[in-house]
Amino acid sequence: MEHSKMPFAGLTTLKHDVEPRHADLLLFACCLTSGLVDSTVYNAYNTFVSMQTGNTIFVGLGASNQNPRPYGWARSLTSIGCFIIGCFFFARLNRLLGARRRGCLILSFLLQAAMIVITAGLIQGGVISSVLARNSADETNWDQEVPIVLLSLQSAGQIVASRALGFNEIPTVVITSLLCDLMSDPKLFLLRNEKRDRRVIAFVLTLVGAIIGGWVTTATGQISPALWLSAGIKFGVSLAWGFWKTTS
Repeated sequence: MEHSKMPFAGLTTLKHDVEPRHADLLLFACCLTSGLVDSTVYNAYNTFVSMQTGNTIFVGLGASNQNPRPYGWARSLTSIGCFIIGCFFFARLNRLLGARRRGCLILSFLLQAAMIVITAGLIQGGVISSVLARNSADETNWDQEVPIVLLSLQSAGQIVASRALGFNEIPTVVITSLLCDLMSDPKLFLLRNEKRDRRVIAFVLTLVGAIIGGWVTTATGQISPALWLSAGIKFGVSLAWGFWKTTS
């Protein structure tokens, strides 16, 4: 085997492009974390941090004063804005370092994992409240903006990575377009169809992640355990990039 293709042969391999073949396996892990994080955060803050379609509707309802939570529209607007900023940041990071370079992918997913770790630590430590006030229609906990900011920023990183690796059929944070593309596929019923299979797996794992997040929140009465699990998955993905085969 050539030295350049040996995983983690040295620091110089950080400048080599990873082989995108089978990289969809790591993106599937991101789909799982999207389900975990979004279901968990919605339980606590009535806001999504990955799937921005729902947040757009929440902002629209807030404009007509129909959002039941005080300033709930502001949380959703924060998520949308930070997701946009995250996409801008990670896309520029890719351009600067090389979208498919091992070092860029490791750094990207380490940043994503770190943002989740910081969020989980702040919530578990009691610095940030994790449950919306249910008995007071006037109470607004602005510290809840912090996890929404961090988690929305990190969720942008994985969809940017999916685009960079050429797996547009696995956006990792969007279900609506995924289902549309799945049903529109002219090769939907062929025995062998890799893109169809990826879309199905991505949908199932997002759903499974949401189910797990719901059960973990119900069982523990806290949202930090699901966030720690998500952070662990992201760290695992970052570590995997360190051993992934390169193309040159």
